[in-house]
Amino acid sequence: MAQSLRFGIVHDFRCPPGSDVTMPQVYAETFDQVVHAEQLGMELCWFTEHHFIEDGYLPNFVPVAGAAAALTTTMRFSTDICLMPFRDPVRLAEDLAMLDNISGGRMELGIGMGYAAHEFAGFGLPLSRRVSLTEEAIEILRLAWSGEPFTFKGKRYTYRDLRVTPDPVQEGGPPLWVAATSEAGALRAARFDTNLLPQGPKSKVLEPWKAALAADGRDFGDKRVGIIRGVYVTDGSDPDDDPTWEAIAAAERYRRDVYIGIIKASSDHKQAAAERSARTGPRQPDPLNPLVWTAGDADHCVAELTTMIRDHDVTDLVTWGGPPGLPPSVMHASLERMANEVIPRVRANLAV
Repeated sequence: MAQSLRFGIVHDFRCPPGSDVTMPQVYAETFDQVVHAEQLGMELCWFTEHHFIEDGYLPNFVPVAGAAAALTTTMRFSTDICLMPFRDPVRLAEDLAMLDNISGGRMELGIGMGYAAHEFAGFGLPLSRRVSLTEEAIEILRLAWSGEPFTFKGKRYTYRDLRVTPDPVQEGGPPLWVAATSEAGALRAARFDTNLLPQGPKSKVLEPWKAALAADGRDFGDKRVGIIRGVYVTDGSDPDDDPTWEAIAAAERYRRDVYIGIIKASSDHKQAAAERSARTGPRQPDPLNPLVWTAGDADHCVAELTTMIRDHDVTDLVTWGGPPGLPPSVMHASLERMANEVIPRVRANLAV
């Protein structure tokens, strides 16, 4: 493995209706957990984004990344994902440059096009523009972080002799990632020479991305591959015997149901459903699905994570830090076991 393994947490700051946890508690405990995770040696904290969700789903990573960066010294921050069609790319370039300065060069950015019909309607944007809005924004971010005035004329954005300040700490700006649920997304990541956030079958995302890089003479080993994989480490061998896991599993069913509702209302779902109906044989779970969890004792988690990371060339793995409706502190014991009993063994298994 050319790149070092990095582990961390991911948060979306949610407080479902009827929850005993207040939104201020969710924010306060999340920041406590970020500090605790860094103390445990975890290298990453990611934030994800959605809009107009009843449970208050995080709509903007910028303020929370700034607050978290001010509380830490080594942890790197990114998104999985930032919904690019809803962002002005120059304002985003400024925001990331400021965050990079606040953090001392610890920012990255994971980019996605979005798919939720209600979000595009809420922002008054046609879904049909999402590709051009996203691709032009990637070009503009890099121009804005070049340290020089730039001119850009595209289908959606036009700028002339614009010099964006302040300059980011990292040369060329924060590293970029592109999320891919299909071959088109994978090829976009290759075309823009970014790291990859695969969220689809290996044959549809990882393999086309690697092939496209190779065809252009580039080595995928120079890039990073990141996923969300919920991890819960129990004391016993059966997670169902753990009452805390029972509550977490119920919260994760809520998370899944919200996503399913959003996805079923999207045009992407119609295409995916047609593709699935054309397949024969039983459906297999997708290891790269961000709603999949690894739950069990340390031995089980080590074995499952080692196999998944090796088989999918993963370099960056984050676990959900706050199940919806529960205080983020419910994950602390598992995070400690993960840091002390799982991650070192996974690293050792993959060091050869």
